[in-house]
Amino acid sequence: RTEFALKEIMSSGGAEDDIPQAERKTVTDFCYLLDKSKQLFNGLRDLPQYGQKQWQSYFGRTFDVYTKLWKFQQQHRQILDNRYGLKRWQIGEIASKIGQLYYHYYLRTSETSYLNEAFSFYSAIRQRSYYSQVNKEDRPELVVKKLRYYARFIVVCLLLNKMDVVKDLVKELSDEIEDYTHRFNTEDQVEWNLVLQEVAAFIEADPVMVLNDDNTIVITSNRLSETGAPLLEQGMIVGQLALADALIIGNCNNQVKFSELTIDMFRMLQALEREPMNLASQMNKPGMQESTEKPARRENPHKYLLYKPTFSQLYTFLAASFKELPANSVLLIYLSATGVFPSGRSDSEGPYDFGGVLTNSNRDIINGDAIHKRNQSYKEMHCLHPGDLYPFTRKPLFIIVDSSNSVAYKNFTNLFGQPLVCLLSPTAYPKALQGTAFLFHVPNVSLCLLIYFIPFAFLFVSGLSSMRRGLWEKCQDYLRKINRDIAQLLTHSRSIDQSFLQFFGDEFLRLLLTRFIFCSATMRMHKIFRETRNYPESYPQLPRDETVENPHLQKHILELASILDVRNVFLENTLDDY
Repeated sequence: RTEFALKEIMSSGGAEDDIPQAERKTVTDFCYLLDKSKQLFNGLRDLPQYGQKQWQSYFGRTFDVYTKLWKFQQQHRQILDNRYGLKRWQIGEIASKIGQLYYHYYLRTSETSYLNEAFSFYSAIRQRSYYSQVNKEDRPELVVKKLRYYARFIVVCLLLNKMDVVKDLVKELSDEIEDYTHRFNTEDQVEWNLVLQEVAAFIEADPVMVLNDDNTIVITSNRLSETGAPLLEQGMIVGQLALADALIIGNCNNQVKFSELTIDMFRMLQALEREPMNLASQMNKPGMQESTEKPARRENPHKYLLYKPTFSQLYTFLAASFKELPANSVLLIYLSATGVFPSGRSDSEGPYDFGGVLTNSNRDIINGDAIHKRNQSYKEMHCLHPGDLYPFTRKPLFIIVDSSNSVAYKNFTNLFGQPLVCLLSPTAYPKALQGTAFLFHVPNVSLCLLIYFIPFAFLFVSGLSSMRRGLWEKCQDYLRKINRDIAQLLTHSRSIDQSFLQFFGDEFLRLLLTRFIFCSATMRMHKIFRETRNYPESYPQLPRDETVENPHLQKHILELASILDVRNVFLENTLDDY
């Protein structure tokens, strides 16, 4: 490639002897770095997707080469323009690759500061119009590079909650797609229009808006803040386990998604992250860490994001997480998936007799269907049954199931005496809520929304679609008080299973548990949530009189309803109605 580049110089810039040796070396060095960077970048796809150690040295080498390449083209821009014919879109392509590197490093480390780095490079491409001349060249593959850049930039902005930028990018992407489809008769027009539809649905997926006084939308974050989880108080005896690893799995039919990220996966991954250190600033500078902050306190649990995995893929990632889980640590599994129900009646009640949640079948579905038609006694093959998770209960395991068959995981058995908790979504919504915009966007029951995005969920089940910022902040303050009281109820309970207390020492799990209890209590008091299948459940069962049906908590819920002026949708004398 270097020889080819030099020949191009000779043909465009005169005889080779006319080119100073130093300039020729500059082009040679640039071509070497460019080739090396492409080689290393293409090799990233061959790295194992699971396991946290094997990839780090390779990523480090790739970062080093791209850093050298970026600085080199900055220092020698004039020579490269004159002798190599460096185009602005080629500079944009280098910046785009660096943005991708930072984004993938975030996916592998869960450290949100790398998202800010990706944003800074993607933003620079847009601000400096690196791709502006692409449309003047009669090369559709270059336009596709530009469109892919926009799609990647949108994903990063969504994860950073930069919704104003997202809306601008979507408009620009729409114009670019329209221009692309008019100029080139390509087969991917439908695919790019689908990308636009997906991101539009993603933006509109939240059922409740917080508004400023001028009716502009307030961007709220769902990441863990310093005041998010209730503090452990003196006298609370809890375990010392820490959430270290999480598998976030999305396999719901027809759920809103963008790229390979469903709306439930998106919400859950944010619920398992802390606020970035410099969320208020536009860009992150490497190494900007508060010296007074303990590094361990800033760490987010490592996450695997699995979109529609097969059973084999899911089990492979699960085994890798299990193998690398440090001592005194917790593995979390979040399953947002279509329910799979037993195909026939069974006389037994074992861990494979209640169905589970769907795994991707790929081509195997033909064989699977054929087997079931022959013999109804066989278990569903493309399904994660509760029994499939038994081997992994040898270590502390925290499971959250969002599914129409979540109750299958109520039939767990703790075989090894390790801490084990399953939080289970309702299996159905009341008919009065069906057909709302929320259910149109997210047809499955989403425990993730109802529990982890309070008071959004409180407003949603109360029939409200927006609230003012001042009221939102007042609700947040009151919810912090409720969470503190729930923490007191849970840690002072005499009959609660010890697994809940073992997990309560971790900030992320503590917030999930307190919100789960609040949500469950709220739905039990709501006038239209009257069937058992409308309520979240758990394994082991919570002592209802001390938690979800506690009169003190019920009083708090009615007070919050009064603040929001929706007390009329809740039962006043709840205990008398059971």
